[in-house]
Amino acid sequence: MLDKNAKYEIMSFSIGDTKAGTKMGKMQLKNLENSSILNCVLWEETLNRTDDISTRTGNIIKIITASYNEKYNNCLLNNFEVCEYATLGIDEDKRQECFNKIIDTINEFKDEKLKSFVLNTLNQNKEKFMTSPAAKQMHHNFIGGLVLHTLECVEIAKTILPKLKKELNTEEVLAAAILHDIGKIFEYDINLESGMIEYNEQFRKDWLTHSQYGYSLCMSNGFYNIAKMIAAHHGRADWGAMIDLGERDLEPFYYIIHHIDDLSAKFGATSVNDIKN
Repeated sequence: MLDKNAKYEIMSFSIGDTKAGTKMGKMQLKNLENSSILNCVLWEETLNRTDDISTRTGNIIKIITASYNEKYNNCLLNNFEVCEYATLGIDEDKRQECFNKIIDTINEFKDEKLKSFVLNTLNQNKEKFMTSPAAKQMHHNFIGGLVLHTLECVEIAKTILPKLKKELNTEEVLAAAILHDIGKIFEYDINLESGMIEYNEQFRKDWLTHSQYGYSLCMSNGFYNIAKMIAAHHGRADWGAMIDLGERDLEPFYYIIHHIDDLSAKFGATSVNDIKN
């Protein structure tokens, strides 16, 4: 049964081309009352009446007119009303604060070669690192999402590492937590005015995934264990992992970044609405 007064959060929005050469929008909505997902298509006529600000990820909307399938989980969206505009992400001061905390962690490293490598990587890409999202739709998909997600991973690592009984190289784990998503600064383009996120097509031509980029970066600089943790951090090959954690007889360190990353991606500031307060 459709609730005509239902409010939805925009989880993602993108525009592509149809076979006929016209524009088509795809929008994923989450019902705020029951968390059900509604996948919407917007034809070019509707797009022409819609601006980038209205389709911003995190906006709360009410559907005015739409045509639904029998299960009410897909629709052709003709018109909607914005009830509440989302923020674009974390502000510049907060982004700088997150970045500084990450740099403070790196500066505590005793391994000077590792410290120099991680510091140089972040400082050379500081602007992109501080504004990039951590995903297109799954989590931290807003301006500053990557630096916030990275800090969450560092803080989770610092919390759990002292409690583990298996021996791990703390600095390598922290470095992997910092660099596991570094390829995302090139994988995604985010419009700083509208918050819209798109894949960088050149990156997708040059690289398989952001994990491949991070793995290659660390391998080429001689940090093999860090590279392996990054290669495994998606957990399963069908989720994009270069090393599937379902393989037998893997050393314990392969698993750690996957679990740290997963905790942040599921329980951190995953949505722009989590950073309102």
